This record gives sequence, C-alpha cells and structure tokens, in this order.
Amino acid sequence: MQATVHENKHSIMQRILTVFVFTLLVATIGLCAGQFVPAALMLPLSIVEVGMIIAAFWLRRKKAVGYAFVYAFSFISGITLFPVVSYYASTAGAYVVLEAFGSTFLIFAVLGTIGAKMKKDLSFLASFLLVALIALIAVGIFSIFSPLNSAAMLAYSVIGTIVFSLYILYDLNQIKHRHITEDLIPVMALSLYLDFINLFINLLRFFGILSSDD
Repeated sequence: MQATVHENKHSIMQRILTVFVFTLLVATIGLCAGQFVPAALMLPLSIVEVGMIIAAFWLRRKKAVGYAFVYAFSFISGITLFPVVSYYASTAGAYVVLEAFGSTFLIFAVLGTIGAKMKKDLSFLASFLLVALIALIAVGIFSIFSPLNSAAMLAYSVIGTIVFSLYILYDLNQIKHRHITEDLIPVMALSLYLDFINLFINLLRFFGILSSDD
C-alpha cells in the first residue's frame, strides 16, 4: 500500500515536471513571437497576464485550471518577457541573458531536487514567502512611479532572487508532501513556471546592473 502511494506521488511529480518543461518551451515560442508584437500591445497583454494569474490561484478552488489555460498563459508570458530580454541583450550583451538563464536553471535543478527529496515538510514557510512576495510586488509597483536607483534595484533583485529560490524549494517540497490530485497538475506546473521565470528576471536584472557598473 505504502509502495503504491509512493509510486503515485512519483508519477504525479513526473507529470508536473513534464508540464512545466512544456510551459518553458511554449514561453520560448512566445518570446520569439514577441519581436513581432507591437509595443502598444505589451501593456494590455501584461494586464491579461496578471488577470490570468489571479484567476488561476484565486478561483482554482471552484474550478480546476486546465492545460490549455497554462500553455496560453506561458505563451503570453513569453511575449511580455521579450522587451525585458531584448533590453538587457542590447544594453548588457547576450551573454548576460545566457548567464542569467544558466544560473536560473542551475538553481532550479539544485533547490528543486533538495526540496523534492527533503523529508521535512516546509509548509511553515508559506506565510513568510507570501509576505515577502507581497512586499516585492509593492516595491515593484512603487518603482513604476518612482524609479529606484541602481543600488536599490540591485538590492531588490538580490531579495527577489532569494525569495523565488525559496519558492522553488518550497513548491517542490509541497508537491512531495501534499496530496496532489490529477486536476491540480496544471496549476502546480504553473507555480513552478512562475518561480522559474521570476527567478530568471531577477537574476537578469542583477547581472545587467553589475554589467552596467563595470
């Protein structure tokens, strides 16, 4: 019986990671398509993106998030990511983008493996991570109206990197310890995708600022 439960959990984990990999592939297609999307559409698409995140995580108790929804979101996310990647590629160099992506992949692989194999349940981190996430969002909104200087933005990127690294550890740990049903697979994959992309953005900003200061 216990072996069967372990096999089911392992199977669910594999399926979540498979969907996660597909979201990255779809996002890459969106990133490539982003170069053909007019700049005027980026803000509306970003608003749609935020709305989809809210719908996915606040309404999931009433209705399961489907695979099509997750892939549509990752495609739009890839499009809206293009201006960010393009900016740092042109100002800091393409190597900075590759450095940020490579670092993101490495951190995800290491912390994800640790979280998935850790016997201790890290659910106690939930409140701390939520508060940290809200603080990051608040500072991010504030910076739109009152841009941060390079030192403050560097600190913001470091904190963001730490928070989303911990989210990777936490989310993979929760997949191991929680009872994940079939209908939760897409939303769990979406969580991992958001962890990965936000970590990538923070590392890209971090390396970009360091490169500009050299």
